[in-house]
Amino acid sequence: MEIEIGKGKIGRRAYGFDEITIVPSRRTRDPEDVDISAQIDKFKLEIPCLASAMDGVVDVKLAIEMGKIGGLAVLNLEGLQTRYENADEQLEKIANFSKEIATRKMQDIYKEPIKEELIAKRIKEIKAGGVIACASLTPQRVEKYYKTAIEAGLDILVIQGTVVSAEHVSKTTIPLDLKKFIPECPVPVIVGGVASYSTALHLMRTGAIGVLVGVGPGAACTTRQVLGIGVPMATAISDAAAARIRHLEETGKYCFVIADGGMRTGGDIAKAVACGADLVMIGSPISKAKEAPGRGYHWGMATFHPELPRGTRIKTEVVATLKEILIGPANENDGTLNLFGALRTSMATCGYENIKEFQKAEVMIAPAIKTEGKVEQRAQKVGMG
Repeated sequence: MEIEIGKGKIGRRAYGFDEITIVPSRRTRDPEDVDISAQIDKFKLEIPCLASAMDGVVDVKLAIEMGKIGGLAVLNLEGLQTRYENADEQLEKIANFSKEIATRKMQDIYKEPIKEELIAKRIKEIKAGGVIACASLTPQRVEKYYKTAIEAGLDILVIQGTVVSAEHVSKTTIPLDLKKFIPECPVPVIVGGVASYSTALHLMRTGAIGVLVGVGPGAACTTRQVLGIGVPMATAISDAAAARIRHLEETGKYCFVIADGGMRTGGDIAKAVACGADLVMIGSPISKAKEAPGRGYHWGMATFHPELPRGTRIKTEVVATLKEILIGPANENDGTLNLFGALRTSMATCGYENIKEFQKAEVMIAPAIKTEGKVEQRAQKVGMG
C-alpha cells in the first residue's frame, strides 16, 4: 500500500524486525526433528550463518572455529589481515583509541597498502584449518585480486559493497561487469548489498549463487544517516524473496537470499527466515565472542573510508565463546546467546521442519510485540528491557 508523503511524493510503508511477529501454526515439533542446515553449491552448512567480513569480527582463527562449528566466516581481503603481517598489533591499537579520535586514527591505519602475498597467505591458512575458505572484495578491487585468492584455494567469493548493482555506470572508469564476470568465475559468487526487489532480481540474473540483503541496518553502520538510504529489513528481505521466486520461474535456478545486518537476537534471525531469508550474515553478535579479533569492539567496512566514513566503532563487549553465541548453551535470557538454538526452537514451536517450510510461516504486523506486558522488564532493564 502506498502512502502520500506529500502532494508530489508517495511511498510504501516498510517494516523492521521490531514491528513484526511470527504466528504459531496448528502444529508443533520437537526441536531435535528440525533441520536448520543450508547447502551453498557443494558446501553444506550445519547452521545457516555467515560471519560478516569485518576486521573486528573475522580473522583466520575465527574463520576456522566458525567452520568447525558449522557456519561460514567471510574474511575481508581489503582489511587489516591483508595490510599487515601482524594485524593483531593494529587491532590492539584500535581497541585502545578513545571514541573522539577513533575514526581519524583508523583512517591512518587503513592507509597501509593491501599486499597480494598476504591475501594468498590468509586463504591458505584458512584452508589449512580444514574449513571452507570464503572471502570478500569490493567491486572496485575484484579484478585486481580475485585470481590471487582463487589460486590460494578460495572456495566462495563475496563481492560486497554498501550497495551493489548489476548496472554500475561510470564516466571515469570501466566498472566491473558482473553479468560477464560471475558466470566466468571458477568459484561460486555471492553479491550484495541490495534493499529492493528490482536490484535483487538484476543481481540474481548475473548468475550469483546468493544475494546479500541489507543496506544500513548493521549495528556499526551509519549509512542511513550519512547518505539517507536504506530499507527496514523485514520489507527488504520479503522483496528479495519475491525476486527469488521470479528468478526461479525465469531460469529454474535458485538464488539464496542472505539477510545481512540488523539481527541481534535469535528472534531477529527467526523473523529474517520467516520473511524469506535462506541464511543470515551477522557481525556485531559475533564480535562479542572471545575468539573475535576486535577485542570487544566492532566496526564496519566503511568506518575508515578516507573521504566519507559511513560507520562507527562501537563497543560490544566480550560476553561468551563463539560456540555459546551460536549454538549455546545460554546463560542469559535476552536472546543474544544460542542464536541458532533459538531459531531451531522457533521453527519447532511453529511446526516447521526446515528453513524452506519456515519461509511460509504467517507473519503479522505487531508494533506492541516488544512492549506488551513488559513494564517491569523495561523498568528494571532485564530480559526484554
